Amino acid sequence: MKLKTEIYQAIAAVDYHKLQAEFQAQNELLVLENFLPNSILDRFLSLLPSLQPAINRNYIPNHKKGGSISRYSLDSVAPIFGEFYHLSTFFEFLNEITAEKLLPCPDTDPHTYALYYYTEPGDHIQYHYDTSYYHGKRYTVLLGLVDTSSSKLEYQLYRDIPNRETQMRSLSLTPGTLVLFNGDKLYHRVTPLGENEQRIVLTLEYVTDIRMGMLKRFVSNMKDAIAYFGFRQVFRPWGK
Repeated sequence: MKLKTEIYQAIAAVDYHKLQAEFQAQNELLVLENFLPNSILDRFLSLLPSLQPAINRNYIPNHKKGGSISRYSLDSVAPIFGEFYHLSTFFEFLNEITAEKLLPCPDTDPHTYALYYYTEPGDHIQYHYDTSYYHGKRYTVLLGLVDTSSSKLEYQLYRDIPNRETQMRSLSLTPGTLVLFNGDKLYHRVTPLGENEQRIVLTLEYVTDIRMGMLKRFVSNMKDAIAYFGFRQVFRPWGK
């Protein structure tokens, strides 16, 4: 109940009309600094030491290097992340901004909510879209937890709109910052981490249709297994 109250108070302070307008004007992208209350942020941060053993490191030459923790591990060790993901107040906020009826991803999606760890020199991810393998749209929420780095979230705004000039932008995902975007519209990357730097991000995924074909589910699972969470996490026996 306390978590719901804290996020309700944070959302109550925003100007919905302004944020809705920004979201649409930026081709379904919104950046909101200092969104996450310090009380919630501090609780998330307090759990990070206990999550260290669950990090799966991955390296794909010329594409990605970093660490990740899937929703399965979070459910087991730190269920507060799943509780936050499912908060009805947060869903209502996202629905208002996107003008969609968003749905939680199925329990079989390891990317529903996850942590990204950029903690070693050179950790990064190259330009990509958060492609939706679902029948409907997929919206990504990024929440900054730790950022003691020079690494940036760089993105190309309006890249998918014909006859409109692409704008190059970048930002630091400082603790508490929220970034919301349509995964099929924002072409983005994370620039390489430097020496003695650290960047940890909570990612949440919401969709407009939970259906997914068998082939696309296989492709999605293979991507998550290779690039994020490892085969044991993604293809683990159901319920374990």
